[in-house]
Amino acid sequence: MKLAVVGVTGLVGNVVLEVLQERNFPVTTFIPVASARSVGTQVTFQGVEYPVVSMEDAIAAKPDIAIFSAGGDTSLLWAPKFAEVGTIVIDNSSAWRMNPDHKLIVPEINADSLTPSDRIIANPNCSTIQMVVALAPLHKKLKINRIVVSTYQSITGTGMKAVKQYQLEKKGFVPKPEEMAYHYPIFENCIPQCDVFLENGYTKEEMKLVLETKKIMRDDTIKVTATAVRVPVLGGHSESVNVSFERDFDLAEVRQWLADAPGVFLSDDPAAFQYPMPLWSKGKDSVFVGRLRRDDSAPNTLNMWITADNLRKGAATNAIQIAEYLVENSLV
Repeated sequence: MKLAVVGVTGLVGNVVLEVLQERNFPVTTFIPVASARSVGTQVTFQGVEYPVVSMEDAIAAKPDIAIFSAGGDTSLLWAPKFAEVGTIVIDNSSAWRMNPDHKLIVPEINADSLTPSDRIIANPNCSTIQMVVALAPLHKKLKINRIVVSTYQSITGTGMKAVKQYQLEKKGFVPKPEEMAYHYPIFENCIPQCDVFLENGYTKEEMKLVLETKKIMRDDTIKVTATAVRVPVLGGHSESVNVSFERDFDLAEVRQWLADAPGVFLSDDPAAFQYPMPLWSKGKDSVFVGRLRRDDSAPNTLNMWITADNLRKGAATNAIQIAEYLVENSLV
């Protein structure tokens, strides 16, 4: 198993290395890849130091799988070149997600759609992943009509520049304009903008939740509306989800379905102050669900709270689970 990790020096790339080692993914040849300015620097994997190589050198090595975490433009340029030499690319960017010719995969939901001909596989947006992992078992039982989601997204979703801005502000410094990842301070603040605004008034992040949910759940009839907010949190993303179903439900049954669902950890005991928080999600691979309660203002409607580590299940872990599925099912 020749494995390349593209964008290995970034936030997600570092987590990919951690998760690969934790899950004992079967790597015989490891190929760390990054931008030209990082070529030659060292990264440590499984206790061994490896020099970072260029895209061209990585392609020449013909890896079996390449996990990309290097941004959309990089993926659009380089992923097809890896695919041309027989590599299966699992891409963390938004480049291929809504392309009808490429699968958008959350293993707990739709990995069964993968075939040997899939050479570029898209990893969904972090916020979408945690939401659909929690909602898919309910959709199967009750049929979702509409989702209203508000997100509370960690600054780690923006990248290292945002983390550095937060750290400077926390220490009382005013970052220089070039050190600002956001238009406004993030420390002790909430910014109701994740990604750029589109013509419809929504941000790209909000529309990812709308469009990706339909594709992953294989149901274009699901109505979704979203508000995405950046919050000064390092641990992970949180979501308040209001979901309306075609059929009525028993709350005890809903709890049981979620408790039995793959990838879900149910934490729902308000009397004991047990509910999901990003602080507890950090460093874990599960999607945490709690605060389950009926919405008494609408029929067949449920309120729920979801948290997950956006760098792990929201990116690195989901990508590696896809790779594991490919290996286990002899698709690579």
